[in-house]
Amino acid sequence: MGKIISIHSFRGGTGKSNLCANLAAQAALAGYRVGIVDTDIQSPGIHVIFGLDEKKMGPTVNDFLHGKATVEQVAYPVGEVAHQQAGLQKLSGKSLWLFPSSIDAGEISRIIKQGYDFNMLNSGLQGMLRGMKLDYLFIDTHPGLNDETLLSIAVSDILLVVLRPDQQDFQGTAVTVTVAQSLDVPDLNLVVNKALTKYDLNQVRQEVEEKYHVPVAGVLPLTEDMADLGSSDLFSLCYPDHPWSRCLRDVAQVILR
Repeated sequence: MGKIISIHSFRGGTGKSNLCANLAAQAALAGYRVGIVDTDIQSPGIHVIFGLDEKKMGPTVNDFLHGKATVEQVAYPVGEVAHQQAGLQKLSGKSLWLFPSSIDAGEISRIIKQGYDFNMLNSGLQGMLRGMKLDYLFIDTHPGLNDETLLSIAVSDILLVVLRPDQQDFQGTAVTVTVAQSLDVPDLNLVVNKALTKYDLNQVRQEVEEKYHVPVAGVLPLTEDMADLGSSDLFSLCYPDHPWSRCLRDVAQVILR
């Protein structure tokens, strides 16, 4: 049975989705069978990084939750699609599937108003692992703490909590860590993202570990180069020698150990 890796943050804007997408890509490049599921159903977006046009999107996680599609039908085979983006081209032939959520405004409103069966989502996650014979299933969660993120945390084998060196993030991360520990997550790690280049990254790691008593899998620097890419491709594949990409691979080594 494969492992579920949830990528979570208490607040939005931490770079969680880009981190999740790039980590999944690194796992696929390493030869693993990898899935990545967007459970940020209220504000989905990770499909953009993988070059999936919402106008051409087939069945989604929403369709599965409504009993209209199987998990296999929702799977978008990233490695089998001819991509124009330089980074995505490197995933050609790799075993990587994306399980996107719907970007349709009506469908998002329906989920917000009516909700969905969380047991169905859990069944879907397990079905993705078994049906696709995945080694790793990455979950891009909804920021904050609600029913769906608590479920994702509870079923995770590995949880990465992403934070910025920001006081609001520090407080929210403390709550998230406490909740994760109460749910007995087997492997809990922190990732500091968007650290200013003037900071000593090793010192940031030490201070965060001392604050939360949780290991830090990596400290990633703030970079305008990623902002310039605008989520149009996978940064670590476009710029493999960039300091951010090197730090990202260090995080990948920690969780894929």
